[in-house]
Amino acid sequence: MAKGVKGLDWVVKIILVILYDIYGILARVTSGKTLPVIIGIVQIFTANLFGILWLVDLITVILKKEVTVLA
Repeated sequence: MAKGVKGLDWVVKIILVILYDIYGILARVTSGKTLPVIIGIVQIFTANLFGILWLVDLITVILKKEVTVLA
């Protein structure tokens, strides 16, 4: 699944980040590392950590075409 999430088109990644940061959550949960998985799960239940991770993910996807913070 991680290859499928990482292999998405850049425009699709931006759309998924705008829609409740679905891309950021999936990137973290499928990363295979412990801390990003925990943050991804917490992110689901805490309204995206009050919008902070949403904004960070949107900026990193626009600039670097990938979620790079905590992933």
